[in-house]
Amino acid sequence: MKTKQFLFVSIILILFVASCSKNSYDNEFYDGGDYYEPQAGGEQYNEIIENQFINTADNPISTFSIDVDGGAYSNSRRFLNGGQMPPENAIRTEEFINYFKYDYGEPTNEHPFSYNGEVAVCPWNTDHKLVRIGLKGKDIPKSERLGTSFIFLIDVSGSMSNADKLPLLKDCFKLLVEELDERDRVAIVTYAGSAGIILQSTSADNKDEINDAIDQLGAGGSTAGAEGIITAYEIAEANFIEGGNNRIVIGTDGDFNVGVSSQEELIAMIKEKRETGVFLTTIGVGTGNLNEGMLEQLANNGNGNFEYIDNLEQGKKVFIYDFMGFYPVAKDVKIQVNFNPNIVESYRLIGYENRVLDNEDFENDSTDAGELGSNQCVTALYELIMQDSKPIENAINLAIRYKLPNETASTEFNYEIFDSNTSYENASEDFRFATAVASFALIMRNSDYKGTATYDDVINWVENADTYNPNNYKAGLIDLINIAKQL
Repeated sequence: MKTKQFLFVSIILILFVASCSKNSYDNEFYDGGDYYEPQAGGEQYNEIIENQFINTADNPISTFSIDVDGGAYSNSRRFLNGGQMPPENAIRTEEFINYFKYDYGEPTNEHPFSYNGEVAVCPWNTDHKLVRIGLKGKDIPKSERLGTSFIFLIDVSGSMSNADKLPLLKDCFKLLVEELDERDRVAIVTYAGSAGIILQSTSADNKDEINDAIDQLGAGGSTAGAEGIITAYEIAEANFIEGGNNRIVIGTDGDFNVGVSSQEELIAMIKEKRETGVFLTTIGVGTGNLNEGMLEQLANNGNGNFEYIDNLEQGKKVFIYDFMGFYPVAKDVKIQVNFNPNIVESYRLIGYENRVLDNEDFENDSTDAGELGSNQCVTALYELIMQDSKPIENAINLAIRYKLPNETASTEFNYEIFDSNTSYENASEDFRFATAVASFALIMRNSDYKGTATYDDVINWVENADTYNPNNYKAGLIDLINIAKQL
């Protein structure tokens, strides 16, 4: 009898352990390359495996796609203002850097963006150097911008009822409507249990009609996100402005749970839809069940950008202050850096982990890469370990490849960056500020590459690089550094 009882208990224990293991596995998703797991509260972030140092003699060439997203910074701000450190995988260093504007000049030649670079000492490891690469899309006056067909795709499922979700989105979309005029059109598609067309494509002259349609939106039901995306693209194609600007703006917490809902399947669908010439912006909102990893990847693969809106002021940044970023000046922008092995022993790209490309992808025009809007800045940093002898000569050759927004063939050009043995203190303000922001992200991530920097160091670096400070965002950055320091 005791033997039978022992066997029965053993079987129950085995089934219990197996069940626990299965549940643990079911909480992992796979998008073809990166696992991501729900964080505390059910939020989901793609795993980030930091770029490592690469020996220049073995591989002197590094290739990556630009990325203008700023969502990781504002999402991390939401955590910090709530008294929590953000999850490590919520901190994409390049999005911290690119949240801010830089004092880059206008293009002076045939290319639709300016470009510049410099090398100076790395402040968190003074035995190393940093190279900064900067691009800025040409500034198109609002009076000269193209007409746009906007499709607002708004999640009205039950999970969107909180004040920091649908109500906030409604206020933010109305900010965007105020920036539009008779050149533009707006359609509104919603999705909950199924997709619905709330407003057919309407001239932005009719602001009251558009705002009334936004005002009537309410939350309830499940989330058929894929169906909404398909409907939005159908309307975008039906109202496509030839030679103009065509863009879907999705506002959601990303909690898709009806129909096609896996990251891998949705990305495959978006890759197909981007061939229509319609650009895609994803806007994340809310807390608790935010699928940030999904939204960032949809934007990356849909010829667009990802932003997170944590308050109305951030909505003003996205829809008013950075409004012209919705107007692309270049797409599929790739950067390829060739390091001189006689000068650079090894190098590490800081951030851009999910934007790294194979070197052969650089000249492949079918390989997708990032977009650059009017007046948008992109900044990238490499950390360099130099050879013992440091001659003042060419260290880095930069190749940049891009397409114009409505073209399929790429243009390529080269740019040389020299190492002039510049100290950190004598580097440009843009260099010193971008470095400070990167260091802040590295410290919060507890990165293996954070070096000797402290939060106090970062505050000092920011305070000494605040001459150029649009909208006073640098003051907000210092506030966040102080919060992280206390946490």
